[in-house]
Amino acid sequence: MRSKTETITLGSGKLYYSEFTDGTVPANDTLCVDANLLGRIKGGATLTYTPTFYDASDDMGYVQKSIITDEEAILKSGLITWNGETLKALTSTARVTTSAATASKPGTRTVKIGGVANNDGKKYVLCFHHEDAADGDVWVKIVGTCRSGFELTFAKDAETTINAEFKAMPQDDTGTLIEYTEKTANKTSGN
Repeated sequence: MRSKTETITLGSGKLYYSEFTDGTVPANDTLCVDANLLGRIKGGATLTYTPTFYDASDDMGYVQKSIITDEEAILKSGLITWNGETLKALTSTARVTTSAATASKPGTRTVKIGGVANNDGKKYVLCFHHEDAADGDVWVKIVGTCRSGFELTFAKDAETTINAEFKAMPQDDTGTLIEYTEKTANKTSGN
């Protein structure tokens, strides 16, 4: 049997989302369904956790004490597939309206972005799911909002990819910023 410390996590995954409305983070199998796919990923995903410490010590360096005074978690991912609904999840001032298609013309989706008075204050549960048949899947969940804005580049020789950056907020009454889940089923050696 191989130990989990011999696992090599290789590859990207999918990014799912749902509005965080009732203070409950849904289970992975409830959240990670096609209807909640934020977009297909290009360039992978990055989770960054940064604690801030305060160190106190005497002038001579004989005694020292450290405490965490702050922490930050950021989930970044490039989205290669997206639409106006995706933009709504990426900016709190977006408003989306749609018109239905008729026999003579296609339907439309219009997104208006901007105006601080339009801030909807919504939070989202985001789950990055890395699938790995050999070593077991990994799920990374946060509750947060996109705080980086976005940039759309339309080029003749490249796809338009949105780099989304979500800042985590506490998802429960213990201050949890990140929920990391991995399958731990034992695998036989030789993989």
